[in-house]
Amino acid sequence: MDAIPPWIRLSLGPNASIQPQRPDRILFNEVVAVPPRPVEDWRDGRFDGHCGSHRFRAQGDRLATLYDLKPRFQALLRPMVGRMAAAGITANQVTLGACLGSILVGLLLIGWGAACPTLFLLIPIWLFLRMALNAVDGMLAREFGQKSQLGAYLNEITDVVSDALLYAPFALVAPFGPLEVGLVILLAALTEMAGLQGLTLGASRRYDGPFGKSDRALAFGALGLWIGIGGPRPDWLHWLMPLMALALAFTIVNRIRAGLAEARGKTAR
Repeated sequence: MDAIPPWIRLSLGPNASIQPQRPDRILFNEVVAVPPRPVEDWRDGRFDGHCGSHRFRAQGDRLATLYDLKPRFQALLRPMVGRMAAAGITANQVTLGACLGSILVGLLLIGWGAACPTLFLLIPIWLFLRMALNAVDGMLAREFGQKSQLGAYLNEITDVVSDALLYAPFALVAPFGPLEVGLVILLAALTEMAGLQGLTLGASRRYDGPFGKSDRALAFGALGLWIGIGGPRPDWLHWLMPLMALALAFTIVNRIRAGLAEARGKTAR
């Protein structure tokens, strides 16, 4: 029996092993996880499984991003989400609330951020809150039976709108300009479109890196913090936006390639 591939072992931990007497199972920290497909299918670079109440997914062809930390973050929020569901709060309400907050923060900074750079401290604060709200609406939808077709539309559209409004204020602050910030906004939207396109091919919604939504939130949050505390902004700092644009272009290519590969793999089976 083949050993567990390195990318599987990285995901499950160093103690994961195949049981010789039951090659269709994995021993993971003394807990048995049963894959939904035969072990031989691991060679296609994808694996879905579960360990008790915890699900995990490993993909050999996907660059890691901050999105991979989402399950741990969700675990911290789960008690609060249960109370919100009990109070009658819906996933779509949370989605729209997060978008409205992003619009208000963006408009505030567009109007007064250049004159009062301290307001950019709102960017890291709101991006963290928005990340929490995005996790909450997903958990409400999946774990409390609130999934809907409208919710799927709202989730994707509001993310693109929110990103645009939160990135736009940086165009008004030296040494950045409208052209490079506008390019980042455009490529960020195309990145999410590339991720969604996988669904039309019969593949999954792709979250490949290296510059996904969570990574962009970290980058813009750090930049907003730097501007907000009055950090120096030398002329060479304007190259940061072209670098972000390059990372986004790379992400788009990765998502397209991974989506095509996944679709081809499913067709072959």
